Amino acid sequence: MKVWVDCTAAAHPLVLRPLIERLETSGHQVLITTREYGQTVGILERLDMPYTVVGAHGGAGALGKARALAGRSRRLTRVVWRWRPSLALAHGSVDLAMVSALLRIPSVQMQDYEYAGLQRKIAFRLARRVLVPDSIPVERMAAIGAPERKLFRYPGLKEDYYLSGFTPDEGVLEQLGLDRERIIVVLRPPPETSEYHAPNALSDAVLERLAAEPEVQTVVIPRTDRQADAARKLGAATGAATGSAPGGAGQIIVPDKAIDAQSLIALADLVVSAGGTMNREAVALGVPVYTTFAGRMGGVDERLIADGKLRVLTSPAEIELLKRPASSGPLAARDPALLLDAILTAASPQQPTAPRR
Repeated sequence: MKVWVDCTAAAHPLVLRPLIERLETSGHQVLITTREYGQTVGILERLDMPYTVVGAHGGAGALGKARALAGRSRRLTRVVWRWRPSLALAHGSVDLAMVSALLRIPSVQMQDYEYAGLQRKIAFRLARRVLVPDSIPVERMAAIGAPERKLFRYPGLKEDYYLSGFTPDEGVLEQLGLDRERIIVVLRPPPETSEYHAPNALSDAVLERLAAEPEVQTVVIPRTDRQADAARKLGAATGAATGSAPGGAGQIIVPDKAIDAQSLIALADLVVSAGGTMNREAVALGVPVYTTFAGRMGGVDERLIADGKLRVLTSPAEIELLKRPASSGPLAARDPALLLDAILTAASPQQPTAPRR
């Protein structure tokens, strides 16, 4: 069987990689498409996953998103029609949803945030199956186009599945010039170009606090060039760009290419993130983590907060900066075969038809 996989954000190659590997091991052919957005292409290259780039992100505005969706979907239609897959898989890709519906290809969507906006609603309504953590209430998914009959609700976090078998590589510390004796913090800025993004001044204030701590090395994993430039400018302004400065500044490091962020998290002392995936990777790896997410809190984070595994940060002053033993791997690894079985049962012998005109 031919399976089309669309990776539209930096987390998607990581999430989908174990499923792709198992598909290929089972004899299926996989086509991976992606778009120019953040570090998505760089992560595909780092993971040695062959891909085809089609289009780019449309930016933060609704008009730009609509134009990007229309243009990318047209180009994807030509690519996918030539390849003729029997099944399509993505983590919330509305482009894949539109093209799959046009070509009558059964599609499967994964998602672990139920308030992601109109585009996700379109993707869910067009999907044959939607995979979500069981911490998201059924009625919330039904309200956004994924009724219970479409759902496969899996236990735990998606990170428990794709981190299964993961062992941290300490080489990332040398790559970034980090000192194991000093405190290592990983900071992920907010998803500024996402529909569900809300203004988030707290994330900037956190970076300023960390930059002022002499014993702290902060690795900023930016989503956009603007965020990378802002972090580098702050580092230069505080004298912290290349190391602990005589004036008492900390160290700010902004990688210039995609890195092994999962190993970095496992070896870090703290994670502070305004997004979702990196927070949950920290939870899965047993690393202390604060969320500065400014949007509507979803079911997964609600449960993690209630269980004391994820802390909500309201002020930079609340951050506890302590050394800790490095993580050796995931705390509750789960077999990705469970997810793959649910995905494959959505396949149909029906072949895609020619694009409607």
